[in-house]
Amino acid sequence: VQLQASGGGLVQAGDSLRLSCAASGRTFSSYAMGWFRQAPGKEREFVASINRSGAYTYYADSVKGRFTISRDNAKNMVYLQMNSLKPEDTAVYSCAARDGSITTLMVNYHYWGQGTLVTVSS
Repeated sequence: VQLQASGGGLVQAGDSLRLSCAASGRTFSSYAMGWFRQAPGKEREFVASINRSGAYTYYADSVKGRFTISRDNAKNMVYLQMNSLKPEDTAVYSCAARDGSITTLMVNYHYWGQGTLVTVSS
C-alpha cells in the first residue's frame, strides 16, 4: 500500500487543522492505520491509531481530547483532526499502515508515507 499525507501548514496556537492520508494499492480496509510525528531534534512518536473498521482508536496522552483519528474505507482515506493546537504539536506528521490489528507500536507498522509539516506558532 502506498500512503500520502497532506494538510499540514502554519497555524497559531489554539487553531485547528485536519490532516489527510490517502492510501492506494491493496484493500485499504485490511489495514490498521496510525499517525506518528517527529518534532525537530526528537524521536518519532505515536500520536493516534485506528483499527480496520474504525470502531476502535488509541491516542497518545499528549493529544487525547484534542485530536481525533477517523477513516473512510470507501475513499481509502484516514484523517487526523487536530484541535486546540499547541506549539509543542509542531512536527512532521506521518501516516502508517499495519497489515493486522490496531497497535500503538511504531515497529509494527509495515508501510509509511511521506510526512506533512505542522507548525504551530505561539
